[in-house]
Amino acid sequence: GSPVPPEERRLRDKKHLDDITAARLPPLHHSPAKLLSIEESITIQIQQKEAYEEMQAKLAAQKLAERMNIKMLRFEPEGEASVQYREVRDED
Repeated sequence: GSPVPPEERRLRDKKHLDDITAARLPPLHHSPAKLLSIEESITIQIQQKEAYEEMQAKLAAQKLAERMNIKMLRFEPEGEASVQYREVRDED
């Protein structure tokens, strides 16, 4: 055996993989991971936590507003429903 140059060996291995599998790695859309200092990491985590809490508060306020509107629409203290109920009860 004569030694095979690394570039040629890589091409041969790649061709072999192409022959035996159709699986491909997805394209890299984002830059690779990078190292951050502890201070940068903490700053980013705090910002993410604040954004998350703000989003949770907005969602909770929206749900509460939806619930209140539903209850307010159904609440009829002197409405038709109570009058009909009283009339039926009075007839008995």
